[in-house]
Formats: sequence, structure tokens, C-alpha cells
Amino acid sequence: MKIAVLGAGSWGTVFAKVLADAGGDVTMWGRRTDVVDAINQTRRNPDYLPDTTLPERLSATTDVAEALDGAPYIVLAVPAQTLRANLEEWRPLIGGDAVLVSLMKGIELGTCKRMSEVIREVARVPEERVAVISGPNLAREIALEQPSAAVVACTDEPTAQKLQLACMTPYFRAYTNPDVVGCELGGAVKNVIALAVGISVGMGMGDNVRALLMTRGLAEIARLGAALGADQHTFAGLAGMGDLVATCGSPLSRNRTFGENLGRGMSLDEVIAVTKQTAEGVKSCDAVLELARRHHVEMPITEGIVAVMHGGLSPVEAGRLLMSRTPKPERYGV
Repeated sequence: MKIAVLGAGSWGTVFAKVLADAGGDVTMWGRRTDVVDAINQTRRNPDYLPDTTLPERLSATTDVAEALDGAPYIVLAVPAQTLRANLEEWRPLIGGDAVLVSLMKGIELGTCKRMSEVIREVARVPEERVAVISGPNLAREIALEQPSAAVVACTDEPTAQKLQLACMTPYFRAYTNPDVVGCELGGAVKNVIALAVGISVGMGMGDNVRALLMTRGLAEIARLGAALGADQHTFAGLAGMGDLVATCGSPLSRNRTFGENLGRGMSLDEVIAVTKQTAEGVKSCDAVLELARRHHVEMPITEGIVAVMHGGLSPVEAGRLLMSRTPKPERYGV
């Protein structure tokens, strides 16, 4: 089976490796000729995974038409805020029966749409041809072939099962879930919570604060999910709590690392300058908060992160405001 992976960053490259190790013939598209040439000539991605040898069944190209030609599965691994523009360019090249698979964990600015909604709108495909991969997926650990798992979410169960088989390896296990909404919200909002956890770590705070932010953060995700019709069981699984724990707890997490640098006293501009990869929560937090306000959902941690990232509030001030909020009854952790 030929599979196209559009995007040659760390997660796109690692998932392309997973697909090739599972038996797929994978063509990965990247914009940069130097990265593509290195993948083809040295079997390595020098910028993102310099120590990982990529399978022979994986090749790379700068020609998106070549990557998409005859591919029944198209995996999208570009930054969330660039998806719409990229898809508008690629749409004429997408096969009529191709399944589009999102690896992205963000909410679109302006429209507040989830990535699957953007895909359906721009590519003009029905929901049964759109799938989402989510879960605790720290790229470096998967590249090392440490045991990992993810959720394949699609409203069409046969499509989800076929994609599940396409990415199953001895080190990577996939589960299916029809709750696309819940899986996407878990993946997008946990990045915002990870920024908050990172800030607390950078400020020298301890495990109590991390536990507070993670559990109350999960409550925010669940509240928003309930308002959008997600299955609440999703948030207790890999695409909810699992992804939240990994992203908030690991120094390999881009969003947590971004927050740590802020917590240590670096300015936002300084952190952006030293951050080589996209920390989706930095831009998506605005869209997450706007989505919550449209549905009258209270998300105080998210609100605090937006104020720090885009409102000029210091992390110390944000923490004081969060702790001084009027307490409410704790009902089933929500």
C-alpha cells in the first residue's frame, strides 16, 4: 500500500517510519530540498531525528504530486495554522477515494475549527474519509521503538480498522475510537495545559502544582468536550488523560519546554527565538478560549495562558489570579 505523509517534521517523520515498519510504501513530502535529499541519501532526517535510521520503504520528495499520486491514505503533518492554505493548494491532487489522516493537534485561529473540520471543508470530503491520530506520542521515544500507543479516530469503523492495521508494529499499538471530536479536543487543549505546567516547573514549583494543573486542566477539556458532544469516556483514555500526562510530564514535550522557558524568566520573544519546532498551544490557545466562550464553557487555566501568551500578563500574575478565583464545589472532578 502506498501512503503519503505530507510534512517532514519530527512527528511526521516518526509516523512515516511507523507506517513503513508496518509494511507500507511511504512517500514523505517536505519543502526543504536539503532535508529531503538527506532522507533519501543517508536514511536520516538531520534536523529532527538525526540519530534515527529510517526504513528503506520510506522515501522523500519535494514534489507533492509525486507523493500523492495513487496514495489511498494521505497523512497530514503540517503545523495546524498552515493546514488550510496547504490543503487549498493540494486539493486538485487528492484522489477521489483517498482517506485524509490528521496528525495535527490544534484549533484553527479565526474559525475555531478542529483540524478534521478544516480538512472536510477545504478538501470537500465526507467525514468517513477523515481520520485523526492522537494519544501520548512523544516522537523521540517512538523513534527509539519504545512501546507506544495511539488512537485512530474516525466516524467510519471500517476505515478506522484499516488505518489501525496500517500502523501496527511490534513497538506501536493502535486503538480505534469513533469519537473524533473528543480525540481532537484532547490533543489540542492538552498543549495549552502543558504550557501552564511548564511555566510552573520553570518557576521552581513542585508536584502539587503539576497535579493541580493537570487534573483541573483535564476538567477544562472534559467541559469543552461535553459542550461539543464528545464522549466523556474518551478523556479517560489515551487521547485524553494519556496524551495530557505525556505532554505535561515530559521534558521532550515542546509545549512544556516552551512554558518552562517562560517560567525561568525569558520573554515571549526570547522563547520563540530559541524554539526550533512548533509549540501548537502557543497559537491555538486563543482559538481554544474563543471556542469555549462561544459555547459558554469556563476554562480558567486556558484563559490565564492566553493572557500570558498574548495579553502581556506575567506568569506570576496569572498564577495569583488563578488561585484567587472564587472556589466552587468539586463535583466528580469537574
